[in-house]
Amino acid sequence: MNILKSLAAVALASVALSGVAHAADSYKFAVVPKAMNNPFFDLARDGCMEEAKKLGNIECIYQGPVEHEPATQAQIIDDLITQKVDGLAISVSDAAAATTLINKAVEAGIPVITFDSDAADSKRSAYVGTDNKEFGKALGEELLKLKPEGGTYGMISGGAAAPNLALRVDGVREALKGSKWTEGPGSPTFSNDDVTLAVQQAGDLKTANPDIAAIVPVGGWPMFAPDGWKNFVEPFKADVASKKLALVVADTLPVQLELLRDGYANALVGQRPHEMGVVAMQTLLKLKKGEKVDEIIYTGLDRVTSANVGEFLK
Repeated sequence: MNILKSLAAVALASVALSGVAHAADSYKFAVVPKAMNNPFFDLARDGCMEEAKKLGNIECIYQGPVEHEPATQAQIIDDLITQKVDGLAISVSDAAAATTLINKAVEAGIPVITFDSDAADSKRSAYVGTDNKEFGKALGEELLKLKPEGGTYGMISGGAAAPNLALRVDGVREALKGSKWTEGPGSPTFSNDDVTLAVQQAGDLKTANPDIAAIVPVGGWPMFAPDGWKNFVEPFKADVASKKLALVVADTLPVQLELLRDGYANALVGQRPHEMGVVAMQTLLKLKKGEKVDEIIYTGLDRVTSANVGEFLK
């Protein structure tokens, strides 16, 4: 009888240990976008969810402010630290605020990476996303290809404190330095990632300078409101077709590709947000397992014009 009890105890202990091991191998990784009403981040969310399902032992928690609100993002990150998630991937709205919280998470034993927008001076383990300086340069280069004769241009940005957007603005300026292009007054405007405001600012740039030769949004915000963007472009559509007014816009979401195909833009330079979500999950899992990861993981760019938009729409 004692032998049977001993065998039963061993069996129960084995099951318990198996359960502990299984629990230890399952992780909750949180992806924190700048704003959940931005369709760009929907693609990062989809990549995260798909990769988590594929890996099988990962739960992707997608949580961020509804609109671009750095203070709200900071509170959400702090709450996730309190909940002791197993890893954080953050698209940084405000580098100073995020750095404090990232360092707090790391000190609490939570691995942290950034994606899309970095906090390079923090204790984050890696950045996954676009080389934002090169992204801005690519936008400037596409404008130079369209109109080497130059003119006055204006940029539309998002959040004034977003480090990735500042790098893009710098990149555009660097690409156009020494050319015949001149940045107009009031550029860049800051839409705070508000798509309606971004469309309005495109109109404001045109109204303030009727002879403006190019508008360069360094994020896709105004085109994320397709009807509003069409209404803005329609009176000048012939000028866009003749390149009198060049529209070179960041991002290549499906709605943007359709607008480009239909003549509502001249060129797009796109990121790969879906891949960012996938790689974020892979990178956090490696960190959780104690594996080394590259500090900078660039996911690449795509350049799209009327010549190749059909390929991307497939």
